[in-house]
Amino acid sequence: MRIAFLASNAPVAQFALQSLVEKHGNSTPVEAEVIVALGGDGFMLSTLHETMDLDAPVYGMNRGTVGFLMNEYQEEGLIERLREAELEIINPLSMVAMDRQGTTHKALAINEVSLLRAGPQAARLRISVDGRQRLEELVCDGALVCTPAGSTAYNYSAHGPILPIGSDVLALTAIAAFRPRRWRGALLPSNARVRFDVLDPDKRPVMADADSISFPDIEWVEIGTKPSIRHRILFDPGHGLEERLISEQFT
Repeated sequence: MRIAFLASNAPVAQFALQSLVEKHGNSTPVEAEVIVALGGDGFMLSTLHETMDLDAPVYGMNRGTVGFLMNEYQEEGLIERLREAELEIINPLSMVAMDRQGTTHKALAINEVSLLRAGPQAARLRISVDGRQRLEELVCDGALVCTPAGSTAYNYSAHGPILPIGSDVLALTAIAAFRPRRWRGALLPSNARVRFDVLDPDKRPVMADADSISFPDIEWVEIGTKPSIRHRILFDPGHGLEERLISEQFT
């Protein structure tokens, strides 16, 4: 099996990389049948972004701090684990944003696209879905739209719902909403197009963030699913995303 091993800069990941390459060799990602990512969830996300145009699926082994998208690290029996692994398909979010200088920014997000206040005062956002205004004003620290795969990340910390992996649903979650005070967000079909307009951006600046890629001084953001892009992730049998999302709700 042709394997491309990629590792984060963490010493423990680099040590694992050296050990696995000595045992199995190392192909380039273009030539590989499978890509093995060694690190945490952040490194897994960057690997998926960098390899999304390749045919090889990505199998992560946790050499980081979180590892929700990763499998347990174990060197023995790696080839057998790769052959028996279960495939999950994830469609990312596409973000288009315009800043106050009129520059358009585009990015993809596997987990979430979030808008966050960038100053001492709360953000003021207007929310539209599929061209229809749904919330005239949300005063908050921010808001996000997440995929099912990203629903246990920032979304869950913001008290958003955990979404089953095959649910064809997006979560729109408020972050520390001040007005409406108890508004937590909404569940939307996966083909919905969400737009945030920043109200009073001079006094209340807002930044947009797509999987930790940030853009400052934003005036508006549009977010939707990108079904033409299919991220392929491998998990050990019985430990796929569907099982992890269910288990997370009972821990």
